[in-house]
Amino acid sequence: MVGPPGSGKTMLAKRLPTILPDMSFEEALEVTKIHSIAGLVPRNTPLITTRPFRSPHHTISNASLVGGGKVPKPGEISLAHFGVLFLDELPEFKKDVLEVMRQPLEDGEVTISRVNATLTYPCNTMLIASMNPCKCGYYGDATRECTCTPTQIQKYLSKVSGPLLDRIDIQIEVPAVEYKSLESNEKPESSESIRKRVNKARKIQLERYKGYNIYSNSQMESSHINEFCRLGNSEKNLLEEAFIKLGLSARAYGRILKVARTIADLDESTDIKSHHLAEAIQYRSLDRKLWR
Repeated sequence: MVGPPGSGKTMLAKRLPTILPDMSFEEALEVTKIHSIAGLVPRNTPLITTRPFRSPHHTISNASLVGGGKVPKPGEISLAHFGVLFLDELPEFKKDVLEVMRQPLEDGEVTISRVNATLTYPCNTMLIASMNPCKCGYYGDATRECTCTPTQIQKYLSKVSGPLLDRIDIQIEVPAVEYKSLESNEKPESSESIRKRVNKARKIQLERYKGYNIYSNSQMESSHINEFCRLGNSEKNLLEEAFIKLGLSARAYGRILKVARTIADLDESTDIKSHHLAEAIQYRSLDRKLWR
């Protein structure tokens, strides 16, 4: 999420666990085991049944993020297993700390090697990141003037590498909140209502992947994508045009199809339609706008 200060990026991230699908018993067991190894399970809580939300400070070290120590313990990325890892002010993190996350995010597990032992911890986590578009925070804002030079803007944005951005499925702008929105008495949709839709979509996916040893669209491999993300001619033409115009990578191609499949599931649609695909493609265009 990219937007000026005070636009609600952190608030949105903190609300995300409230709309995630309910944890299964197997997921709860895995999360409890990891937190138990780290010594973080409260005495009166034999089983963790809520999805973790971890939000480390930007001064965190490599070992604290991915795990380490003399006897390797799980890091923040593993403590967020089956939950949310939120990195606020993404460019403020050390570049080597961000880069060390790339492979674990891809593999869903992290291996830590030490003289005493080599351990592998799962880290199937949802990464949420937020940042300002520049150092002052107002580049591209309609109401406030940016005081940064083009060089300063580029230097700030370059702290987040292209390969890391390519692993982030949804990239959105969060504009400043208008006054009329703050004083509005209109009641927004509740998290409980959204969660019902998410649980319904998760049930569709559980049914679809019976016998495939996966349970959600995010876990699809190439063979699954070919089977479950078939496109019509108009959808294929749309994706081909976006692939060429946006200069997308092979990884981005697969991730767009996974997101489009999820949007279709939320819409309770058996097929991926053009508007599902267009929405998924739109989520990949922000890096071309800011990091061009």
